[in-house]
Amino acid sequence: MSPIASTFPAGRVDAAGRIRAAALRHALIAGAHRVISRRDLLNKINVFPVPDGDTGNNLALTLGTVLSGALQRRAAGVGALLQRVSDHAIDGARGNSGAILAQFFSGLSEAVGARASINRRDLAEAARSASRSARGAMSEPREGTMISVIAAFAEALAVAAESGERHDLRHWFESALAQARAALQRTPDQLPVLRKAGVVDAGGQGFVDMLEGISDFLAKRTLPVSVAQDDADSDLEAAVAHAELADVDPEHRWCTECLLVGEGLDRPGVQASLARLGANCVVVAGGAHRMKVHAHVAKPSAMFDVLGRFGRVEATKADDMLAQARSASVPGGVVVVTDSSADLPAGIADSLNLHVIPLRVSFGEQDYLDGVGISSSEFYARLREDLVLPRTSQPPVGDFRRQFEFLLSHHADVVYVGLSRAVSGTLQAAESAAQRGHPERTHVFDTANAAGGQALLAIAAAERAARGATAAEVCALLSELKPKTLTFALARDVRHAVRGGRIPRWVGTVASIIKATPIARVKADGRLHPCSALFGSQRAPERFAAYVVGQLPKNTRWRLIVGHCDALADGNALLNVLRERLDLAESWLVETGPAVGAHAGPGSLVVCVQPEVSK
Repeated sequence: MSPIASTFPAGRVDAAGRIRAAALRHALIAGAHRVISRRDLLNKINVFPVPDGDTGNNLALTLGTVLSGALQRRAAGVGALLQRVSDHAIDGARGNSGAILAQFFSGLSEAVGARASINRRDLAEAARSASRSARGAMSEPREGTMISVIAAFAEALAVAAESGERHDLRHWFESALAQARAALQRTPDQLPVLRKAGVVDAGGQGFVDMLEGISDFLAKRTLPVSVAQDDADSDLEAAVAHAELADVDPEHRWCTECLLVGEGLDRPGVQASLARLGANCVVVAGGAHRMKVHAHVAKPSAMFDVLGRFGRVEATKADDMLAQARSASVPGGVVVVTDSSADLPAGIADSLNLHVIPLRVSFGEQDYLDGVGISSSEFYARLREDLVLPRTSQPPVGDFRRQFEFLLSHHADVVYVGLSRAVSGTLQAAESAAQRGHPERTHVFDTANAAGGQALLAIAAAERAARGATAAEVCALLSELKPKTLTFALARDVRHAVRGGRIPRWVGTVASIIKATPIARVKADGRLHPCSALFGSQRAPERFAAYVVGQLPKNTRWRLIVGHCDALADGNALLNVLRERLDLAESWLVETGPAVGAHAGPGSLVVCVQPEVSK
């Protein structure tokens, strides 16, 4: 968002003290900018409910959606403005804190209704109602959090409005702001994890920051010409490495969100169903037709399946809080990101602080997050049984932007090691996200590869970053290894590739007639090209291994990833032969994901090699 400069016009608060839409809109703009300017501080003091260091980003993204949508244009009245703010906040809500704030706005909107203007008593009553609404959105409300600060502010507004004392709007608001600040300072006494860290609640601080932006606007009657990051205060000194403050529960490692759309949506029913699922940190924000659902779960796909019984599930997201906490606890340097088309061996992303953005997989109208909303084994089970051809699609720009923004709040640079531009728009989406954020600190690299080949490049980049290399040095290594990282594929059943348009129909027909199994290779243009074939079906893994060995340079020590598409026995047979015939530094067997499997089909095998890099 670009900074806004504006002088507050006269007449927006009338002689009777009624608040009109123009004044409220400008006040909310000022409040949102204040929170966005404090993003880094809020990230650093975020230790509850989990120390994943993203509260600042979540509130900034939530309010950024409101800024770029509801607050971009004038409204006929306060009620119409708050309805827009509520809708955009629900749609853009991010994380626990963003969902609570969205429900606060939703409660305000419901209480104000269609009124064109409101007085102080109206606003106080609406704030009280909104506070109750925000608390009701949580399955397990805890004192010492954002809801405590909201409640203190709303109660102070109401008490002052009911007292009958005559104060101007600014002083009335500031008296309530003082109570919100006091409530914020009490949060460490209410939550031991905050007291141990020596910080206040990050969500509560964000709410106070928004109020302070509004207060500054009321005092100066101008919107900010620029937004400056406040100096870090003593809270930051106390916020030591998050890994020492609290542990992310592995049974609830996924911060999962979606929109739930339908008619007569049942919030208590949704909350009860998520409780039976074992979810925690549940926030269900919104109304009967549109809800934003946030929860921490072990398996996002299970949550989406449960919610699908209530309405249509849209805009699914799932963040790995273990990975976030790891990045937050070891800040600085370069961090590497890839996407789920890279077939990473199990556990390697965790060990190398390597972050993965999931592609989308769809069967008909049902969308899944690759590797998060649907596993590879679940994908192949559906592929064998479902009459609908699955489709894969790139992550939206917003997924990249959220990940980049989070990582850049803890690291100097991000290097994204991406799927071949020639076969997907994924790389372009990452480039768009980088340009909208910090292009000088976000480096997008086209691997011209996929599957295990892309994974090998991402692993090499993450290893070099872990040893303290600069972004330029990491990208130089990738450029050196790119032409040397080779990928071969054996398609046991070409019907899927034909149906998906990856190979011409006549190729499939010929292969069927002559009983040939095509072999393809990723070439410099980033596409798979047919290069040979096996005739007959006997000992295909062994003969494929022999072909690959014959194509490789001699006297080279290799890293190897063998991928299989729901063909574990064949994958093992292929790996064993390659281990015998190649000089291997390291080798892994992985199940190739939907990015390749949707087109190659079950039974396909993939071999990816890369020369060993000196440590």
